[in-house]
Amino acid sequence: MEQPEEVIKMNKSYTILISLIVALGGFLLGFDSAVISGAVKGITVYFEMTDSMLGFAVGCVIFGAMAGNLLAGPMADTFGRKKVLIIVAALFAISASWSALATGYTEFIIARIIGGIGIGGAILIAPIYIAEIAPPKLRGSLVSFNQLNIVIGISVAYFSNYFLVNMEGESWRWMLGVEAIPAVIYFLALWTVPRSPRWLILKLNEVKLARKILVKIGGEEYAEITISEILRGQAKKEDKGKLSNLFQNKYATIMIIALGIAFFQQITGINAIFYYAPTIFEQAGGSTDSSFLQAIVVGLTNLVFTLVAIWLIDKLGRKPLLLIGTTFMTIALLMAAFAFNNATYDFNETTLNKISNTEIKTALADLKGKSFDGQGALFEQVEAKLNEDQFLDFKRNQITNFIQINATLVLIAILLYVASFAISLGPVMWTLISEVFPSKIKGIAISVVGFFNSLVSFSVTQVFPWELSNLGPTITFTIYAILSLCAILFVYKFVIETKGKSLEEVEEMLVRK
Repeated sequence: MEQPEEVIKMNKSYTILISLIVALGGFLLGFDSAVISGAVKGITVYFEMTDSMLGFAVGCVIFGAMAGNLLAGPMADTFGRKKVLIIVAALFAISASWSALATGYTEFIIARIIGGIGIGGAILIAPIYIAEIAPPKLRGSLVSFNQLNIVIGISVAYFSNYFLVNMEGESWRWMLGVEAIPAVIYFLALWTVPRSPRWLILKLNEVKLARKILVKIGGEEYAEITISEILRGQAKKEDKGKLSNLFQNKYATIMIIALGIAFFQQITGINAIFYYAPTIFEQAGGSTDSSFLQAIVVGLTNLVFTLVAIWLIDKLGRKPLLLIGTTFMTIALLMAAFAFNNATYDFNETTLNKISNTEIKTALADLKGKSFDGQGALFEQVEAKLNEDQFLDFKRNQITNFIQINATLVLIAILLYVASFAISLGPVMWTLISEVFPSKIKGIAISVVGFFNSLVSFSVTQVFPWELSNLGPTITFTIYAILSLCAILFVYKFVIETKGKSLEEVEEMLVRK
């Protein structure tokens, strides 16, 4: 029901304040996801990790997010959105503190998984709460606060890592522990926000309490109109969707679009880029300081182009953004593969003297004067001269001393990739899946798609360190380029345009008769 203009006298500042507080969950989500990138080298040395252990240490947070995806929805329906968000804030604070203080690999993993559960809860419940508290005409922009805060959190994590990397002692502990500060602020601030009026009416039948909140948001008449709409929706409410409904033939097209776009959002490597940005730039021959500074530029690029996406998504449309973004992602990944493929590895007195391990330096001394055109030929020669531990050390820590590469091309490729993702698969996926599902199955469907998205993300981050060490950057980036090309074809063939269409029109287009 359209609310007359003269009725709407919104208390915008109050509504915006509530939304900003709740959207801090997005900030923590982004910060927690990216902060590990700066700690990779420190935790690898301290916990004496193999490639698979490192992959799990980084990726286990997504493992926790999958659990959070499954738990958050039912808990929010039972206990309320506000209580679940308070729990999420506590989990972020516990995870940050514990991971910073961990002395063993297992407890470090447990601490990271706890943070992951917080991520899984925040990514689903914060947007739901904001959508339920916001008036219709403000809803789109207010819900976008959460996506924007995720990107800001990623950028701040890169800045934080850059300023903490040279601290005396184990700087990785400070990098991980600093997240506890915004987490505690979030925890305390959440006590000041009201409960969702929609949840109060539908779950507790607390109409009077809901009216007080709605009056504060938009006045008496707005409160009455909103309550009548909620009650009318409750009266004609369909049976709650079940997991089995998702596999009905009439929803096949919708599930192909939703699961496909969720798959390609992660399989094209975005979280590998965010989690391992400094590692990638070091592989390109940068120093530790410069690689952390370049990671900051990556975060800022992500932020700027997310703002561009928010501006364009209702002007240009979902499908054009996806096609443009995935096309330039493919180009960017091929550029990175080309740069690493044309790299050479030169052994001379200067590069050999950079090796920190004396035994490795001695063992490789007879390679002085040689140059290798690719990692395959290099590793074949080096592996024959080192034991297993020394060879692993060489691949992780020493190889960057020898590489001669167009580092500028690598930086441009990564920035183009991140910018392309930020205007396409990043924000558009969540917009699309909120639009394509009918209301009957929307709750269970979004949880399933979110879980699947996290599962693919976990797989990518688990495998990425092994790929860099064993396949090398050239093959790794080529694989992601091929997958990105597949994403273009998928979008062209299956994804529909939802811009300017009502949810009912979208449902009529997609639900098979």
